[in-house]
Amino acid sequence: MPNITLTVSKEMYRDMKKHRELKWSDIARQAFQKRLYEIKLMDKLLSNSEMTEDDAEIIGHKIKKELWKRFAK
Repeated sequence: MPNITLTVSKEMYRDMKKHRELKWSDIARQAFQKRLYEIKLMDKLLSNSEMTEDDAEIIGHKIKKELWKRFAK
């Protein structure tokens, strides 16, 4: 099985060392698996979409503009 190296902050590392009973590599592996599942599901859902990245960007700007108007009041 291939290995990867992760960088964490000193604070996170200190906190992780307090709980040596946990298998941090298993926790990281589960988090990766969960995120990959979500990405694969999103890819599957969007595979037939005709929306382009430019379309999504335009919609995103419109949403941000309307939210700004709403919360600027």
